[in-house]
Amino acid sequence: MNKKQNNPYIAFISEHASPLATLGGVDTGGQNVYVAQLAKHLAEQGYNVDVFTRWEDASKQRVIDWLPQVRVIHIEAGPVKVIPKEDILEFMPDFTVGMLDFIAAERIEYELVHANFFMSAMVAADLKAILKIPFVVTFHALGHVRRIHQGNSDRFPKERLQIEEDVVKKADYIIAECPQDRDDLMKYYKAPSYKIVTVPCGFSHTEFYPVKKAIARRILKLDQDQQILLQLGRMVPRKGVDNVIKSLARLKDHSRVCLVVVGGETDVPDPKMCPEIGRLLKIAQDHGVEASVKFVGRKNRDQLKFYYSAADVFITTPWYEPFGITPLESMACGTPVIGANVGGIKYTVIDGETGALVPPEDPDALAEKIDELISDPMLLSSMSDNAIKRVNNYFTWAIVAQKVNSLYKKMIAASSKRVIEQTTLKNKYKAA
Repeated sequence: MNKKQNNPYIAFISEHASPLATLGGVDTGGQNVYVAQLAKHLAEQGYNVDVFTRWEDASKQRVIDWLPQVRVIHIEAGPVKVIPKEDILEFMPDFTVGMLDFIAAERIEYELVHANFFMSAMVAADLKAILKIPFVVTFHALGHVRRIHQGNSDRFPKERLQIEEDVVKKADYIIAECPQDRDDLMKYYKAPSYKIVTVPCGFSHTEFYPVKKAIARRILKLDQDQQILLQLGRMVPRKGVDNVIKSLARLKDHSRVCLVVVGGETDVPDPKMCPEIGRLLKIAQDHGVEASVKFVGRKNRDQLKFYYSAADVFITTPWYEPFGITPLESMACGTPVIGANVGGIKYTVIDGETGALVPPEDPDALAEKIDELISDPMLLSSMSDNAIKRVNNYFTWAIVAQKVNSLYKKMIAASSKRVIEQTTLKNKYKAA
């Protein structure tokens, strides 16, 4: 690690979402991107960043000097293998001990901890109690909201809700990723407004930018004459890919439309490795649109701009979405977005300007909007221009990091003030 001794040290905790992970699987997605990009950009603003994540691959070193001033530190918590995030909670006390051991061995004094997800926040709360390190948490998803939408299919332990409530009380600050996230924190957790700072997610302008459609399609070997719809992200039911597939059967003419689906556990789509792909294939067959759906598996980050740029429209209609980074990436590539009118999507996508918003789980409404957009090239062109301007004005990771940096400075100043006041008070009593 290229350490800068006078720069403040901060600790990220992201127990299940490593910045090193390959994206597109069940448990790899937006949080991994958030942690990776925010760590990178905060290092560029002068921080030494240590990212603590659960060790799940014995072939990886315990400590990796990943980027200048950024290390990834693998903490042994439970067996060293991939474990579904719903089953990790029981190992989090070991994670706390592992972090304490590392901090003691390295003799590092962290100015603050930035926890990502409720289990990481539980560790951050323990560190605050033991080492007096202030912490901020980005939840990325809330248990109460998840239960509302997933009901009994939610596999997280019931203790999650109580842990989140405790964390809200103990955190110095909470980062809400969009206005809906802020409202949910206040409604379901009674989070005080003064603790909440709204900071969106971002996109990387060096990774995502427009590529000429014809060139992108040639690179991906996609038909130049088809109208291409794109769905990209984690292959889990709540993402609503089934809703998109069902909408194809309701289009005026789906014979010239191709839905390209990017994501899964393997580079080549495999229903055995990713049961959700098998379920979606069956839905496509049942609705008579299997010829219009193309699964391509997960893809490396450097390939994604070509998929976004090759598409006429990017579609994402999850049941709920705490934020959603993929709409930003699509807009950065100049591709309009049709998104569910939920969570962060209704914050980032401007209906009628950068794309369109539709109700989730409503294939009729989605089909109507798809027909409207793909039949109007001038509208798509206007939305493309608006999308590029919007994301570059408001949602680059550099802008996001600046906002987080402002919060960090506030936290560090408050912590320093407390230390000075406590020292002054101790000295006063000693003198007396």
